[in-house]
Amino acid sequence: MLRQIPQTPAPSNWLLLITTLPTKNATARMRLWRAIKSHGCATLRDGAYLLPAQARTEHALARLAADTAEAGGSAHLLRMASRDAEQETAFRKLFDRSGDYRALLDAIAACPKREAAALKVLKGLRREFEAIAATDYFPGEARRQAEDALRAHEAAATGEPGSVAGRIRRLAQTDFRGRTWATRKHLWVDRMASAWLIRRFIDRKAKFLWLDEPKRCPKQALGFDFDGAAFTHIDGRVTFEVLAASFGLDADQALVRIATIVHYLDVGGVPVAEAAGIEAVLAGLRAAAPDDDKLLAEANRVFDGLYRNYRQEHADD
Repeated sequence: MLRQIPQTPAPSNWLLLITTLPTKNATARMRLWRAIKSHGCATLRDGAYLLPAQARTEHALARLAADTAEAGGSAHLLRMASRDAEQETAFRKLFDRSGDYRALLDAIAACPKREAAALKVLKGLRREFEAIAATDYFPGEARRQAEDALRAHEAAATGEPGSVAGRIRRLAQTDFRGRTWATRKHLWVDRMASAWLIRRFIDRKAKFLWLDEPKRCPKQALGFDFDGAAFTHIDGRVTFEVLAASFGLDADQALVRIATIVHYLDVGGVPVAEAAGIEAVLAGLRAAAPDDDKLLAEANRVFDGLYRNYRQEHADD
């Protein structure tokens, strides 16, 4: 098999911000330095900062230019093209984040094994990854490796199932009455919300079984939120969303609102304003509950309150 020869990048457009600030204005100089660092600018020399030409980078540098002028300095924002492929390569090397990703991979590998400690560390590592990725203007294999490793450790720490491709079939609630439903013990958001949804809207006489290991799920039980379960992640939807769609509950706008929170807290994605507060409440309940039955009873009150609130909001619209 022939080794693929890396292609030389074609010259592209860049933004160059040239600034001067009064020497005595230490506050403005520090503010500019912090902003330059946060945007991941490459420093060509003192007062000359480079970024790839993009809509978001142009907006950011234009804002810095205006701030510099307001602080009594001068600023010029220039758009330019690389002279040739050699200069393009040299410029791109200034934005190489592979060292940052390498350090992140080492930190991920050293993540503690205990679930509670691991989740706390991984949350910080996720923020660190997002900060690096935000200024990774030429993402490549290093970013993919770091993201894959982080997702793998997050899945291992939470036991979250992988998403599978497939069509969600519409099911009749009458076929699911008085059943035993099984999921992994030590409930967290998706499992809490799914169990609440099952008992409140799908199977009011549902009995729950909390599993030490999913592979030990009894054949007569309906598994949810683990790999191979009857109800689990499908095409990017978390188990709560899959259950709602399966039983025709996804037209209820209050449940849709709850689903956005569950999705964000379980797998990330588009932030939801109230998610952080709900996560804190559920984490507190989880820390205090002596077992999963008591935890679900407490969590049910939270989801009942959310549902009533969202129903009222939509009724008022």
